[in-house]
Amino acid sequence: MLLAMLPTMLPVLPFPAIDPVALQIGPLAIRWYALAYVGGLLLGWWYMRRLAPRAPGDITADQIGDFVVWATLGVVLGGRLGFVLFYRPDHYLANPTDILALWKGGMSFHGGLAGVAAAVILFSRRRGIPFLILGDLTACAAPIGLFLGRIANFINGELFGRVSDAPWAMVFPAGGPLPRHPSQLYEAALEGALLFVLLLALARGTAALARPGLCFGVFLTGYGLARILVELFREPDAYLGFILPGITMGQILSLPVILVGLWLIRRAERAA
Repeated sequence: MLLAMLPTMLPVLPFPAIDPVALQIGPLAIRWYALAYVGGLLLGWWYMRRLAPRAPGDITADQIGDFVVWATLGVVLGGRLGFVLFYRPDHYLANPTDILALWKGGMSFHGGLAGVAAAVILFSRRRGIPFLILGDLTACAAPIGLFLGRIANFINGELFGRVSDAPWAMVFPAGGPLPRHPSQLYEAALEGALLFVLLLALARGTAALARPGLCFGVFLTGYGLARILVELFREPDAYLGFILPGITMGQILSLPVILVGLWLIRRAERAA
């Protein structure tokens, strides 16, 4: 009853009506979401090049440029396959051709993470680069893409939060009449901005890149903790709901990410 009265009882922040299409050229529509992916990859490439001289292993700018192509494939293929396997396996089993319909949306960060990790492993072996050193550089740059991606989610009005009486709650176009947490902005702040600053401080101030695996481990641990926290405010996917009482798929998938991150941190500290 109280939730039904919220829109009339409380001031509600208006949802900023930003067109998801950033640029329209005839039939070609360039969306903010696509620009977030492109911007994240390009800025990540630039940032990795800036950090590379601080890391052992003599990774060259050309090698980083080549790796970005591999990372792009890892993000797209891993993100899509992760969504198919983790979130809607029944639908895609019945409609296998929909797997290729990327324009309809449906990407999983945890799948994308696995795809990029595979790209790091394969590229490192092919080029003779230590896996953890390339992983550290990739981890330092990853929050850039996370930040831009969550801002794009907000612009699209998707992945919104649960119903809330917080003064900054807002009514999302696809979220019904009740105000909700802008959980996309929470994720942008924690998984993107805060994690980027933390890794920047480590890489620049404590010579963390000289301890292979440390930045990689901090990224995995930080992301996993941030995701579990934000999932408390984010509305579960309608087609999936809660996996266990009060527990979402995002939280379950983040637990092994945290464990691997803690193992990498401990390994790096022991090797120091």
